[in-house]
Amino acid sequence: MTDRKAQLAANLAKVEERITAACTAAGRKREEVTLIVVTKTYPASDVRILSELGVRHVAENRDQDAAPKAAECSDLPLLWHFVGQLQTNKVRSVVGYAGVVQSVDRSRLVAALSKEAVRAEREVGCLIQVALDAQERGRGERGGVGVGGIEELADLVAEAPELRLDGLMTVAPLTGEYAGRQQAAFERLMDLSTAVRRAHPAANMVSAGMSSDLEQAVAAGATHVRVGTAVLGVRPSLG
Repeated sequence: MTDRKAQLAANLAKVEERITAACTAAGRKREEVTLIVVTKTYPASDVRILSELGVRHVAENRDQDAAPKAAECSDLPLLWHFVGQLQTNKVRSVVGYAGVVQSVDRSRLVAALSKEAVRAEREVGCLIQVALDAQERGRGERGGVGVGGIEELADLVAEAPELRLDGLMTVAPLTGEYAGRQQAAFERLMDLSTAVRRAHPAANMVSAGMSSDLEQAVAAGATHVRVGTAVLGVRPSLG
């Protein structure tokens, strides 16, 4: 086993222990929570090692990094999630490899995703990114739509050809009433998910929590956690 593989295996084992312990504390089964490893800034060689170690869900937030990496790893049994703010001019590329786009936050993006998914003859799962630091229908500091805009966007996605409404996603906000209150933020997301599922029962995916706060996300009921640093190490500078 290479040094890097041993390092990643050890890190994965620690994260697995954390998720398992969080599930036990919350009275949940371990299989209720899916680990998504965020591989941004790390090379395709790391993605290949992660696949060998059993990881099946990986995420990226910049298309210019993700597209070549996904192409290089196209032989692997991976589901790619796009989790960054997505510009419409990158949609065609992203639809080429991403099975799930977790950052849907405006109607124009829904239209662009549907158009390219139809062109590619490929169904794309979509999560509405919720901004808990935004005004009722405004945009969040790190993307996402305010609480008042969720229902309309969810309906748009559900009706759009080749798009599948999978659920909701959030990033713990740095400002506003939920700043520093990750548990409360994730519990609010779960309440919003319950409301969405009344109209769209299959939209039961809740993506929340990262390396620093995955326990709070699991306690709140998240179905997916997005972990990067705890698995891959501190990210190299992009400078």
